Amino acid sequence: MGGSVKPERFANKAIIKLREYGHPVVSVGLKEGKVLDVDIQTGIPDFEDIHTVTLYLGPKNQPQYYAYILSLKPKRIIFNPGTENPEFFELALKNNIQVVEYCTLILLDTNTF
Repeated sequence: MGGSVKPERFANKAIIKLREYGHPVVSVGLKEGKVLDVDIQTGIPDFEDIHTVTLYLGPKNQPQYYAYILSLKPKRIIFNPGTENPEFFELALKNNIQVVEYCTLILLDTNTF
């Protein structure tokens, strides 16, 4: 969540690194675009079999996506630095979703993703 075509954005770097490590990726952002072979979609696209949602949205921009993200039924949500949100954290736990407060890029590089 928070996909971007801008190379300086961490969401962009995460898409690239996830693909480098062979992970399937879908992305939702404010603007449509493409990073490698990944289309950045807008709105609330219908995805299935989502294992992990990695957040690149600040806490003030997350509430509008709570229901959507929970409806995806991910097994895990990664709150990257700057996205920590106790309210959403608790909602995720109440919905039996594992919560991780860490950097997706580091998780990938340390083989702990």
